[in-house]
Order: sequence, then C-alpha cells, then structure tokens
Amino acid sequence: MKFVDSASIRIEAGKGGAGCLGFRREKYIPDGGPDGGDGGDGGHVYFQGQEGLNTLSEFRFKRLFRAKNGQHGSGQNKRGKSAQHLTVEIPLGTKVYDLETDELIGEMMEHQQIMLVAKGGFHGLGNTRFKSSINRAPRKTTPGSLGEVREIGLELSIMADIGLLGMPNAGKSSLIRQISSARPKVADYPFTTLHPSLGVVSYYDEHIVMADIPGLIENASEGVGLGFEFLKHLSHAKALLHVVDILPVDGSDPVENFLTIEKELKKYDQELASKPRLLAINKMDLLPEEDRDTVVQSLLKGARYKGKVYSISALNGLGCKDLVAGLFKLVIRK
Repeated sequence: MKFVDSASIRIEAGKGGAGCLGFRREKYIPDGGPDGGDGGDGGHVYFQGQEGLNTLSEFRFKRLFRAKNGQHGSGQNKRGKSAQHLTVEIPLGTKVYDLETDELIGEMMEHQQIMLVAKGGFHGLGNTRFKSSINRAPRKTTPGSLGEVREIGLELSIMADIGLLGMPNAGKSSLIRQISSARPKVADYPFTTLHPSLGVVSYYDEHIVMADIPGLIENASEGVGLGFEFLKHLSHAKALLHVVDILPVDGSDPVENFLTIEKELKKYDQELASKPRLLAINKMDLLPEEDRDTVVQSLLKGARYKGKVYSISALNGLGCKDLVAGLFKLVIRK
C-alpha cells in the first residue's frame, strides 16, 4: 500500500444564476415596464487550514468538490439568491497546485487560513437592467457566467519538530505511543506504518510534534520500499531521532542497520542528513542489565557515532523520560 501524501482533485465553482425576462402585469397598468431581476452569484471554493488533520487520505475517496449555483432571477425585480461558498479543509503544510499550468497557488501554513481556489460565476442581468429612454421594453437578459473549474494537486509536507528514522520494526511506532498520545499501529512484522502518525510530546509546559514515518530500507532514496515516500517531508523537521533495534527479529546487524539509514539520508539530501539528531537504542529490556553498557559501546564503536545516545525500551518506558528531556533540549534549547 502506497503512503498517501499527495492527491489530485477537481474543483468546480458554482455558476451564476440567469437574469429574468419579465414585465409588470398589474391590473390597471396596461403598459407595465420590465421587472426581470438579476440572478445570484455562484459559490466560490475555498481551502481552509485545519491543524487537526495530518494526511490527505480522505481525498482518495472524494475527488470532486462542487460549489452550488446561484439561483435565477425572477419577476418583480427579485434577485436570485447567491449560493453559499464551499470550504474544504486541508492539513497544514499542504501545497496547492494548478495541475494544468503547474502553478503553485499557495501553501497552507496557519490554522483556519483561507485560500480562494475557484471563483464562482457572476450573476446574469435581468431585462430591467437594459431599460433606457429609447428602449422601454427591453427583452435582453444575460445568463450567469460559469464558475472556475480547476484540476488541483495537493502535496502534504508534514510539519513536525522531530522526525523518527529507523529500519522497519525498529520500534518507532511503539516509542511514539509511549511518549505521546498518538496511537499508531504496532505489530511484530515490518511496514506496519503506512501513513504518517503525528504525536504531541509534552514536557512541563512545552510541547513538540513528533512524526512517525514508514521504515527505511536499503536504496530507499531510490524509491525502494515505503520510506522514500516520506523522506521529502522531513525537510520541515527541526531534528531527527534515529531509532535502532538492538535485537532485530530478522537477525540483522544493528550496526549495519544504523549505517544503512545514514547512507540513505546522505544519498537523498545532504541538508537533511546534516540535521541535528539523537540516537535511541531500543529494546534494551531484552538484554541483561549487566550487559547493556558493553553492547551499547560496541554498537557506537562500530557505527562510528559520537553524538548523544539513549538506551531505551519503548515497550516499558525504560529511559524514555531522559530521551524526552533530550529531545526538548535539542529542539527548544531549554
């Protein structure tokens, strides 16, 4: 299953209502003049930023968004009712493109930010509008104009403070469950994370957002596996947390797993690879306590890693409080 981080939808603004051709037909007024009213304007289509959303998955199921048409005018100079505008909520960090021109319309950056993406049609004119001194009984009206129709591309860039990195089944989903209120799927087989999962991590009165992404594998930077689909979104993260499984279920070498991820980051984007990061060695509860330091030092030596490291267990919370404090220090510089 492909990670949904982009979508193509069709936007149709409403058509303006037609003007009315009408004349007064009142008793005792044999030469009544024109009284056809204007139509109503068609509805616009707006996008609105919504901070509670974090995927574009709903746009897989609904691809057409159509505003209503304005009502037609009627006699007695009654104007048709203008249509209500259509507002479509999209996640923050979404870029909006016109697919026909490849134009970037804008990027949704703030909660409840409004973006006009398609204008509704202008109302038609009733024949009253065309009355003049030389044409007292005009029979001319105009139809409402068509609303704009656009093929729209949406591309979501998850806005997170911390991006989680690691091989499939390294325990990233378990970690985000342990230190935040997010509840991503957790299972004992690879690629359980198919969509981004955001969690809000609290530390005293401060908060940061952590993003769990699909696990990376070798050649992910070239499109292998699921992780590449999300790598580009980590450019918005302030820092990275690399999670390494100390006892992989597939029997692989933790050192080689660490080096594989680092290699893929550098192949994909040197700027991304240079972001601040911490290392969390997970599943330490599976090792005897007296052996943990020796195993960690051996891993660090083989990985040639000299940064800050935390020994944790995402399952029972071992070391997670210290890790959270380290993340806040890294991101907020408290």
